[in-house]
Amino acid sequence: MSKPKPKAESKSGDLEGPEGGWGWVLVAALFVSTSLVFGLMRCMGIFFVEFVQYFEESAQAISWISSTGVAAQQFFSPLGAALCNAYDTRVVVMTGGCLAGLGLILASQATSLVHLYLTMGLISGLGWGLVFTPMVATVMAHFTRRRTLALGLAFSSIGLSSFAFNPLLQLLVETFAWRGALLIIGGLSLNIVPCGALIRPQPRSKAPAKVDSESGSSCASLLQRLSSHLELSLLWERPYITYTLALSLLNMGYFVPYFHLVAHSRGAGFTEYQAAFVMSAAGAADILGRVLSGWFAYLGHFRLIHLLSLWTLLAGVFIMLLPVSSLSGSYAALVCISLLYGFCSGALTSLVFAAVPMMVGVGRVMGALGLLQLIESGAGLLGTPLSGLLKDLTGNYIASFMVAGSFLVLGTLTMATLPHFFSLTDPPPPQKSSPEHKDKALHSECEEMNSLPSSDTNHRPVEMS
Repeated sequence: MSKPKPKAESKSGDLEGPEGGWGWVLVAALFVSTSLVFGLMRCMGIFFVEFVQYFEESAQAISWISSTGVAAQQFFSPLGAALCNAYDTRVVVMTGGCLAGLGLILASQATSLVHLYLTMGLISGLGWGLVFTPMVATVMAHFTRRRTLALGLAFSSIGLSSFAFNPLLQLLVETFAWRGALLIIGGLSLNIVPCGALIRPQPRSKAPAKVDSESGSSCASLLQRLSSHLELSLLWERPYITYTLALSLLNMGYFVPYFHLVAHSRGAGFTEYQAAFVMSAAGAADILGRVLSGWFAYLGHFRLIHLLSLWTLLAGVFIMLLPVSSLSGSYAALVCISLLYGFCSGALTSLVFAAVPMMVGVGRVMGALGLLQLIESGAGLLGTPLSGLLKDLTGNYIASFMVAGSFLVLGTLTMATLPHFFSLTDPPPPQKSSPEHKDKALHSECEEMNSLPSSDTNHRPVEMS
């Protein structure tokens, strides 16, 4: 390590983080940035109805706008992780904030759906990808015992912003039309830039630099750096792949209510503000779910993976129950189920990322989060358009929500196949030599071709200090 720090070994075998200090400032920065990423992403259902009416396109075609944004955020997360491992996290996050705001500002001038795909989808999605993973990984590096609590507090902003932004965006759309509303939230998204400026530069590992100077631009050196920054060795580890598959199934259905619940509510006969309030109610419950879930996980009475499986299963069940309002016409029933879904969806997101360091170790968490979101980006891309297609075929959203909920249930069953899932205690943490061994195996061919004399430590992934 380039900078010695007094760290105590925790009971789980992880290195004890500072557990406070500047880490709490970064929690506040993550609080704001996630509200301007996923909080706004969840409120795009307000624009869904406006886009259908303005462009006179099908629900499936409009769904690709939001789906492209979600998929781009996840697809470009490995790029954000690799850039942070290679360069300065602060600069990467600030650049992502600029792109997120720029995409929404350009979207306000859209004249076709393709324009919206490129701006709201690709440009803003790229910006979100450069912001979210580096911010989460930076916060997790500053906490060990309070990691789930810190993430729960930071992620509660998503529910808070969902509660506040839905009626606000409805008001902005009615006052300034959808173009003016997009222009305003584009400017609001630029507040991610000062959040990124709060990240302190970290000392860089010297090992990759040595490889660069000795090997120049050789194929082996390039592949070693790429694998080191992206943590490609994780693709050979069964627990990580199983967990990624489970989250990909979850991702297929998780965002469907946030993009289609407003349209479903209006189709069931409720007013625009009643439909917007349904999402606000879910957002309020989401806040409570994130904080309580993080606090309960911090108590340590149950394993994180068990709690995550429980909340995922319940969220899937409540998604399938959401269309009950169209059958009974009861607004109270819709609000009640939305509250339950919001609580469970918030509770599970506090644990999704907190479980990653337990599987791969803190030193590889940046690359692990990036790869995780890259793999699940395909599911995020297909989930919402599939829901829109089912609505076009059936004429309502009943089948859409039933299928979306079933994906979360399947994700829960997939998590049950993880090694040691039914054990009451967590398995031993990954050994420090494990990523080194995997990385060495991955690049043995290139090493033999170039006969590199350097030791195994030159191929060790960059660790966060």
